[in-house]
Amino acid sequence: MKKDVLISIRGTVTPEGAAPDVIELITEGHYYNKEDTYFISYKESETTGFGGTTTTLKVEGDRCVTMTRRGRAASKMVLENGRRHLCQYETGEGQILLGVSACRIFPKLGESGGELKFNYSLDINSSLVSKNEVYITVKEAAKPVC
Repeated sequence: MKKDVLISIRGTVTPEGAAPDVIELITEGHYYNKEDTYFISYKESETTGFGGTTTTLKVEGDRCVTMTRRGRAASKMVLENGRRHLCQYETGEGQILLGVSACRIFPKLGESGGELKFNYSLDINSSLVSKNEVYITVKEAAKPVC
C-alpha cells in the first residue's frame, strides 16, 4: 500500500578538482514496499532543474538503487555495488552517456519509512566527473487534525 510521506533529500556533488556543492530538498511523495523492495517517488520542482519530472527510487537492499525519472527530464541510473553501469542523462541541452559506479549503499528502511544513503561516482569516457553522496529520509506525512 502506498503511503503519503515527507521526503528530505541532501545531495553533495564534488566535481573533479572543485569544491563540493550541496543541494537540499524537502518534498511530499509516496513510499511503499513490494517483495522486499522499497520504492520512493516524488515530483521534482523547478528549483531542482527537473520540473515536470517524477523521480522514483527503487531500493533493493544494500545491493542496488535504481533512479528513474519520467517526464520532461527522462533518465535511468542504476547504482549497483561493485559494478559500473552506463546511463543516458538529460542535461537540459541534450543527453550524454555517463558511467555510474556505486561505492556504498546504506538502506535503513522499514514499514513506515527510514533512511537511505548512497555514494557513487560519475565518469565520461572513463574520466572522473564527480563524486556524489545522497542522503534521504522518509517519514510518514502527518495526518490532518479535524
